[in-house]
Amino acid sequence: MAQSFAPGDDLVFQLESGFGLLRVLAVDGQGPETVWHLLAYEDFYPNIEAAEAALTKPDFLAVRKAHFALTDRAFERTPAALLGNHPVTEQELVPYREWLGSEAKDVSDRSALLILGIR
Repeated sequence: MAQSFAPGDDLVFQLESGFGLLRVLAVDGQGPETVWHLLAYEDFYPNIEAAEAALTKPDFLAVRKAHFALTDRAFERTPAALLGNHPVTEQELVPYREWLGSEAKDVSDRSALLILGIR
């Protein structure tokens, strides 16, 4: 991946229908063994400025998927750019911590957009 991302990073991706938002909750491991933990927001925005404005009011953002885990390879296939960073909240970490405590720790090798049903 051209950029490295960290927990708390807000990411934007582009589709024909607009711009969507992802959030990095946690990163486990290193190199090709890295597992990326993401949150996906529901709404799409007509431009990057509108997406950035939405991030200024995080309490109003609808969550599409509260947690999903990707391999490093899958994350590399997710076309996203950094918009900003703010600390991950305890509430945002609840689904990630549930994943940590689960027997079956599912990690997908499909891109975030495929997992979300977005093409």
